[in-house]
Amino acid sequence: MSAEHAVIALDERNHELAGSGGISNGRFALRRKMVLRLVAAFVAGGVLSGFGVNELHDSREERKRNASVVLMTIPVSAGRGYRTVEGLVHLDGQVAVINAGPAPVTVRGVKVQGPGILIRDIGQSQLLPSGGTVRVNVKLQIECSIAYKAFSASMQLSVETNDKRVTEVRPTSLVFLEDSVWVPAVMPLCEPPHKS
Repeated sequence: MSAEHAVIALDERNHELAGSGGISNGRFALRRKMVLRLVAAFVAGGVLSGFGVNELHDSREERKRNASVVLMTIPVSAGRGYRTVEGLVHLDGQVAVINAGPAPVTVRGVKVQGPGILIRDIGQSQLLPSGGTVRVNVKLQIECSIAYKAFSASMQLSVETNDKRVTEVRPTSLVFLEDSVWVPAVMPLCEPPHKS
C-alpha cells in the first residue's frame, strides 16, 4: 500500500463520517451549546454568589454598627421642686445624653431607680445623631436621707437603633448626685424649717 493511498483512505473515512454523521454533528453542536450554557450558568452563579456574600457582609457590618451603642449622660439643669411630708423631694430637671457610638439612635426613655431615688423621663422620644447631644426632660424623686450622702447612680436608657430594635443601654458614665446641678436645688428643700 502506498502512502498516497493511505492518505486517501483516511480522507475517505473522514468523508464517510462527515457524510453519514450529520446526526453526529448535530449532537456535537448540541453538546457544545449545553456545555456553554452550563459554563454561563456557573459564571452567573459565581457572580450572583459573590454579590450575595458582599451584601451579607455589608448587612452584618451595618447590624454591628447599629448594635454598638455608646452613650454618656450628664445632669444639666434643675427646675423648681417641692418636698412632701414623707421627706421626698420632687424636682424637674434635664439630662444631656451624648451619643459616642457610630450610628444614630432614638432615645425613647431615661430611668434611674435605686434606694431613695427615682428619675424618669417625661415620655418624649428624640433622635440622637452620632456625635450629637440631646437634652431629655426628667422628673426626679429623691429622699432627703440620701441627698446629703455621696451617691452615684447608673442611668438606664431605652434606645431604638436604625434597624428598629429597642434595647436597654447603660451609659458609660455614672451620675454623681453630689456633684450634679440637682443637689443645690434639692438641699434647700431638705433642710428642716428654721424656728424663729
